[in-house]
Amino acid sequence: MAFDTILVANRGEIAARVIRSAQALGLRAVAVYTTADAQAPHVALADEAVWIGDGPVGDSYLDAGKILAAAQHTGAGAIHPGYGFLSENSEFAAAVEAAGLVFVGPEPQAILSMGNKAEAKRLMIAAGVPCVPGYEGADQADDELIEAADGIGFPIMVKAAAGGGGRGMRLVQSKTDLAEAISLARSEAENAFGSGELILERAIIAPRHVEIQVFADSHGAVIHLGERDCSVQRRHQKVVEEAPCPVMTPDLRAAMGAAAVNAARAVNYRGAGTVEFLLDEAGQFYFLEMNTRLQVEHPVTELVTGLDLVAMQIAVAQGDHLSLTQDDVTFTGHAIEVRLYAEDPANDYLPATGPIDLWHPATGPGVRVDSGVVTGQDVSPFYDPMLAKIIAHGPTRQVARTRLIKAVRESVLLGTVTNSAFLADVLDQKVFAQGEATTAFLDQAYPTGFPKTQPHAQDAALALALLLDADAKRAREAAGYVSEDQLGWSSAALLPLNVTLTIAGQDLHLRATATLAGWTIGAGDETFEITLTTRDTDMIRARVNGKTVDVVALLSRDSVQIAVGAERMTFSRVRPGAQDETVVAGGRVSAPMPGLVVDVTAQPGQTVTKGDTLAVLEAMKMQHQIMAAVDGTVSAVHIKSGQQLTAGDVMIEIEET
Repeated sequence: MAFDTILVANRGEIAARVIRSAQALGLRAVAVYTTADAQAPHVALADEAVWIGDGPVGDSYLDAGKILAAAQHTGAGAIHPGYGFLSENSEFAAAVEAAGLVFVGPEPQAILSMGNKAEAKRLMIAAGVPCVPGYEGADQADDELIEAADGIGFPIMVKAAAGGGGRGMRLVQSKTDLAEAISLARSEAENAFGSGELILERAIIAPRHVEIQVFADSHGAVIHLGERDCSVQRRHQKVVEEAPCPVMTPDLRAAMGAAAVNAARAVNYRGAGTVEFLLDEAGQFYFLEMNTRLQVEHPVTELVTGLDLVAMQIAVAQGDHLSLTQDDVTFTGHAIEVRLYAEDPANDYLPATGPIDLWHPATGPGVRVDSGVVTGQDVSPFYDPMLAKIIAHGPTRQVARTRLIKAVRESVLLGTVTNSAFLADVLDQKVFAQGEATTAFLDQAYPTGFPKTQPHAQDAALALALLLDADAKRAREAAGYVSEDQLGWSSAALLPLNVTLTIAGQDLHLRATATLAGWTIGAGDETFEITLTTRDTDMIRARVNGKTVDVVALLSRDSVQIAVGAERMTFSRVRPGAQDETVVAGGRVSAPMPGLVVDVTAQPGQTVTKGDTLAVLEAMKMQHQIMAAVDGTVSAVHIKSGQQLTAGDVMIEIEET
């Protein structure tokens, strides 16, 4: 089983994470990459990198043949799949072993058994692991599922048997909505996983989502490394994870840990795995699923245990015994992680693409940032929108939380839209701060969605000061030598300059006057005296009405991106005479993001009402229903299934009635 070269069959932050641990063990690390990822950090970190395609995952990271060929070409003796992509593909694991290579993960049969929710649940029931009542039968006819749901009772969860990450999953409150939910879940599951098999489970309302990290070697030893609370979720996707769980007790940890170990033993598990449970208010827990791979949130476990889980994976894959027993596992302090996504929380969390003009991860005591991007890179529509994980550790939960809020604010990504303001707001919510968040937390905290950022007058004034300061600098450079005592001198009072800035479609009217020290800028009824005191590349310190303000800023001639706290804003200057020629009628339906057209239900001449589904667009591994915004008749359909769209492409036109 010994090997000296390992190929990492993944991308982004997890590929970089695995490469670093492999190299620390003295191993040679090989990366694979696409044209879209040519500038990604994991490519630069690796000892060797192999190109496997242009971008789409089906022709690159999901192409087992290309991965195996890259391993054989580079002399790799093992393949680490990371998470996502091929990490839970039993056929790929078998192909790796058939090629004489080591798969850094469990045996194919364990992946197969636990990868199908129906089979996994049957195994867990047999092993005595508590499970949620439901239906996991082989008969997949709609009528059979509907009849089974009647016996389970509503509300009910419809889940893809082969799924994960919230895809192919629907919460159904009543029988009248069940048929449509089955259809949508099955379609999403078929597109995401190649299988439309579904299971049903009784919905446990507002539980905690608590998972146990297990580890097993090939010699029969199985231990657990404690729990992680992953209750803060949207659309069944995790947003915040922490260890330990805020309501955990020694007895409950022992019981959940024992159940997780039994689950792993039931499938002769090997390597790192996670057994996920739902924990209700009464302290009862129920098996949810087992992820037969490393988890995105593994850093919080590493920080509280002091262990390197990737190094442990590699050691087990080499045939080593686990280096510790259950009694050796200890926990120190508290750790919390958030996921920085390229998405717009104020626009229903739609994924975003675009350039990364600046990436400046936070540093500091107890702070760790695992990222998969660099300045100058583009965010591609082909992959998951996660850009980085920001993690903080401290002696107490409160210290970890406050460190993390600061780290989120100081991890600045400019260019594309991110969820940084949303993350900071979540961490600052009273319910989360008190450790009371359940899976219902986000819906309760933001019942109408995350509010759109409203720019503060001070931010707009500071943005204008930066633009005008850049103008002045260009003018001085063009004018040649001007003595210091003449800079800013005038024989007459300077007239105010009226400037309009726009942000997210909103016009802001400002007045600016130059002073010897800087600028006086008026915004509505407010006036700001601004002096730019320090400029260190993109890091700027200003005095605003006598107070020190630190911002990160990137300027072009007529726009400025600034980061203030956790907010990321782009202000653009409106030049006199410029006109906005963009006119969108209420009946014109445009792509809200780049994506692949999965289904088109609208037909020319069809009568539709507001809220009707017109098409389904897949972007960054999730499917989004495109709905009519008006009542009317479909006058034109410009798309077809399988078509790749860019943001703003006109999809469908409706003649309003």
